[in-house]
Amino acid sequence: MSTATISAAEINKLRQATGAGMMDCRKALTESNGDFEAAIDWLRKQGQKVAAKRSDREAKEGVIIAKTSADNKVGFVVCISCETDFVSKNADFVAFATSIADAAVANDVKSAEELNEVMINGAKVADMINDKLASIGEKIGVAKFERIEAAYVASYIHGANRMGVLVGLNAAAPEAGKDVAMQIAAMNPLAVDADSIPAAIVERERAIVVDTMKEDPKMAGKPDEMVAKIAEGKLNAFFKENTLLAQAFVKDSSITVEAYLKTAGNVTVTEFKRVALG
Repeated sequence: MSTATISAAEINKLRQATGAGMMDCRKALTESNGDFEAAIDWLRKQGQKVAAKRSDREAKEGVIIAKTSADNKVGFVVCISCETDFVSKNADFVAFATSIADAAVANDVKSAEELNEVMINGAKVADMINDKLASIGEKIGVAKFERIEAAYVASYIHGANRMGVLVGLNAAAPEAGKDVAMQIAAMNPLAVDADSIPAAIVERERAIVVDTMKEDPKMAGKPDEMVAKIAEGKLNAFFKENTLLAQAFVKDSSITVEAYLKTAGNVTVTEFKRVALG
């Protein structure tokens, strides 16, 4: 792809996603023939620290509600999207989103599609959303829906309904659940542990590490075995930074989250969901 065919919008999208400079983003897109993901990899191979791609679901504006069932065995995150923060900060809109989340809990809803069909005071959620759309003049909807089941589920809402977290534990531990939920909100891990990260992501990271090392003059002439060993060491650092149980615990950086959970009753995390507005 020639530079002329790369739009300013594409450059800005890459800039927003990575934090890299405009000229670097243009160069990355040019070198990768306009492939967005390849452009991110190109920037990283040049040694740039770019924003990591995460699995949390994003919406531009809206209200995020995280709730659990009364027995704390099922958790729900519902994002009701809108177009402006003027609407998302409105108390009536927050109450509207909360009523929909309450309906998800009460009906043990399994999907966004199912939630749209739930009745609240004689009206379907989908119809309520259409009525709200007409009254406020903005496009709204059930933008994101997440649900987990576990022996114990903790929920956490961060930043004036801009982020919601669910944490599933293998045993009841309310304080630990809250602490880990706050950890997830702050540190945004990719997965519970290394085994939970998709193989494709691991291979992508390994390829970036190896390619970066090949470009490093200091590695010239080094035996393949040494290069492979160093590469695995860098990959282990990636796991430590991006997997929940291996991360340093935010309340005590001298221990990992896994170690903290052992002191909190020998519990562990089975699953988590993190939904954030972007």
